[in-house]
Amino acid sequence: MAKYLLIDFGSTFTKLTAVDTEIGDIIGTAAHFTTVAEDIRIGYHNALSALKTKIGNNIKFDRIDACSSAAGGLKMAAIGLVEEMTVEAAKRVCLGAGAKVDLVFSHHLNRQEVQTIIEEKIDIILLAGGADGGNSECVLFNADLLGQMGVKISIVYAGNKSCQDEIKAIFDRYGLDGIICENVMPRINQLNIEDARNRIRDLFLKKIIVAKGIKKIEAEIDEVVLPTPEAVLHACELFSKGYLDEKGQGDIVVVDVGGATTDMYSLCPATKRSDVVLGGLEEPFAKRTVEGDLGIRYSSLGILKAISQEEITMINQTHSIDIVSELKKRHEDPSMLPIDEHDEQVDQLIAQMCTYKAMTRHAGKMEEVFSPMGMVFHQTGKDLSDVDYVIGTGGPIIKAKHPVAILSQTTDVFRKSSELRPQHPQYMLDKDYILSAMGLLVRIDPVLALKIMKKHIIKL
Repeated sequence: MAKYLLIDFGSTFTKLTAVDTEIGDIIGTAAHFTTVAEDIRIGYHNALSALKTKIGNNIKFDRIDACSSAAGGLKMAAIGLVEEMTVEAAKRVCLGAGAKVDLVFSHHLNRQEVQTIIEEKIDIILLAGGADGGNSECVLFNADLLGQMGVKISIVYAGNKSCQDEIKAIFDRYGLDGIICENVMPRINQLNIEDARNRIRDLFLKKIIVAKGIKKIEAEIDEVVLPTPEAVLHACELFSKGYLDEKGQGDIVVVDVGGATTDMYSLCPATKRSDVVLGGLEEPFAKRTVEGDLGIRYSSLGILKAISQEEITMINQTHSIDIVSELKKRHEDPSMLPIDEHDEQVDQLIAQMCTYKAMTRHAGKMEEVFSPMGMVFHQTGKDLSDVDYVIGTGGPIIKAKHPVAILSQTTDVFRKSSELRPQHPQYMLDKDYILSAMGLLVRIDPVLALKIMKKHIIKL
């Protein structure tokens, strides 16, 4: 029988989960603020010390695996032909790969746009465009301009395969850090994202291990095996579908509010209706969106850009607070912990705002349109109206006094009938903050991971 230590080097906290296969359960958890600005080992050792105080200093682990999203993951710029398709394809590529799309450009780049990519300190450029055998002039122009301007950023080329040789020649000519993979859209409206996603995941692991200081700790652990978002996605899919004879929970939505991002996961078919016309790209069963401008610490100022002045006034009057100053305070001190009831209430309010806005972006929409056949329903995105459970994870939800108030923001709070939000879900809570750890355990023992989740993710 084995004992495993599973680590999540998160943006805000480093979280440890110890599992004993003999008893088939978690034997302890601990967390400490992620000390990425100093030395990531400090936070890890403090968390490990707290864990061993609970489970014994002499414990030996047979394996220590980690995932990471320290400092919010990696920033990606997507460059393609058609903006709408580029945005969606890039987001699908990012699904679980550890990056988030910060900038999107379409058609021919200009020098100012390339300068923006450099100034924004983008980590990865996804260069796409053109179905196989289609347009090649635009991607060749964009690759050459990136070379002319001396871009030092990793570039993943995932466009028209017919000009891969020319792209490689441009990479070689300018000494660009370029990788060539399969076209993300070999045919119009047909996605092929697995190869590009795997390349970006590999880049993530290499870059975040170096840039975020995790390399310093490699000697103390076996491996950083996954980006945290991919680990959580694996756990969510297992919890939804089940494994062999161990049944899953059915269709679910998972909300993960953090200090830097708000991630939304949906595990369900795109639609269960036969009377709708689906528009846009095909939606996956397992979908993740990451909102890099919605977080309660690092990204708190992004909320100000996501809400209107009228909403700010309403929030201030309803809750008797100055929401602008509260958001600024949290942005300036991301390690801030609530010290009184007021801080707790404000954190919960911000988490509610993040959840509502994130679900607005994640859920599909339905509208009635006239056609030669009469009135038809036109759906874009996923229909989440019939999901069975909405599950909360992330510190702001787990530690909230009223987590249901946060999770209910996924539903149609303001009666926007066009949004395909969950209608009557039951609520659950990842009370011990174990989803990322279980995503790591899936690789070793999926049945045990599922049984542990069923025990520790509780109904509210």
